[in-house]
Amino acid sequence: MAVRHRLIRKSPDEVWAVLSDAARYADWVVGTSRAEPDEGNWPELGAALRYEIRLGPLTLHNRTVVRRSEPTAILELEVDSGALGTARIAMELRPWGEDTLLIFDEHPLRGVGGLLHNGLLDMAQQVRHRAMLGRLARLCEGGDEGDGVSGEDTDRTPSGRPRPRLART
Repeated sequence: MAVRHRLIRKSPDEVWAVLSDAARYADWVVGTSRAEPDEGNWPELGAALRYEIRLGPLTLHNRTVVRRSEPTAILELEVDSGALGTARIAMELRPWGEDTLLIFDEHPLRGVGGLLHNGLLDMAQQVRHRAMLGRLARLCEGGDEGDGVSGEDTDRTPSGRPRPRLART
């Protein structure tokens, strides 16, 4: 299971506004391109998006369905990756002073992804999740939209300057 968290320097309402904008989905979900509404009103219960994920030479046609939606607090999704199976993604937005602590939890539900699930895949997901949460934070905070892989996770000093975090092991 891959669980990661990120402090986003915006209110839960502001973070939710980005999560609930279907047009921004590909801006923060690593590897996603050409996201488009499939049914319903994102992120209402049962709404879905269709999009492509590129993994090297492979292109997967995925669909994500909202399974639980509590505006400004919880968004749970089921990702259908066709032959690779399905996964559950749960995002919890906790108020943290004036900011938001976003807790991101992903694990396989059905199919090949569940059968092949192991610690090595969890490590790979951690790298991807770090990049996704970095992108999401930059979108919410109004910064650049880089992938978050080359840069360090940052905290802020009292003067507002970025302070690099130590690498997690």
